[in-house]
Amino acid sequence: MTRENIRYNYVIGDVQGCFEALKVLLKEIQFDADQDFIWFAGDLVARGENSVGALRFIKKLVDRGVAATVLGNHDLNLLAVARGIKKAKEKDKIDDVIHALESDELIDWLRKQPLCLFPNDHTILTHAGIPCIWNAQQTVELAQEVEAVLRSDDFDVLDEFLKAMYGAEPALWTEELTGNDRLRCITNYLTRMRLSDMHGRLEFSFKDALDEPMPKGFKPWFEFASETAKTHQIIFGHWAALEGKTINPQIQNVDGGCVWGHQLIAYRLEDKALFNVDNPVIIAP
Repeated sequence: MTRENIRYNYVIGDVQGCFEALKVLLKEIQFDADQDFIWFAGDLVARGENSVGALRFIKKLVDRGVAATVLGNHDLNLLAVARGIKKAKEKDKIDDVIHALESDELIDWLRKQPLCLFPNDHTILTHAGIPCIWNAQQTVELAQEVEAVLRSDDFDVLDEFLKAMYGAEPALWTEELTGNDRLRCITNYLTRMRLSDMHGRLEFSFKDALDEPMPKGFKPWFEFASETAKTHQIIFGHWAALEGKTINPQIQNVDGGCVWGHQLIAYRLEDKALFNVDNPVIIAP
């Protein structure tokens, strides 16, 4: 089948440093950098076999103008480690980025990537999803508040946020939140969310599949009527146990759990086709 004059947009789920799987997936979808575009759902690094290789490659695609990415929680964790705010856990497998010759360049590029993107007029992409209480315009505006701090030329401002970024409180959004509490809450919704209650209050302990028992009063965020889903299709990664599940026509997961020995997923926006490849690299637990 000829690809002449056909442009495809693909959303690719959590790469997590699984560079070999990414190369296999791009071959599977016959990615043509001269006409196609890739939207990455964040968590570019960590726990795979080659975080620095994946990050270098994705940066080249973005710099060339044929890809874009949102930030995930593991990407933010890399920023904190690189800035000396937090010590890396052995399982994070990000030392190759920290010790790379161009580490400063990679980290500086990463911190300037967004938390929210619009692949087209009716599609919105974040790493973990969008809470039921936010609409699309509100989501992008709140994301920009965090992005401004991450991109700050004042590294004291950046480091202050990275130091305060970790934590589960406040678990419920309100416009009255200020300072780092506000920024942490926004970040948690966009990069760590799985369960919430009907008011949007977050719960962070649950990471399992949908058929497992959940804390009382909490459900997957996408099971509540969504303000954003009324106007946009929401695409997200982050939740490996979903394995790329189509929640409904307006909500699509793209995290196939590649880093856990499952699959890396590409979702084609033009016809909603899903492409899956197995991870060719065995990842040690």
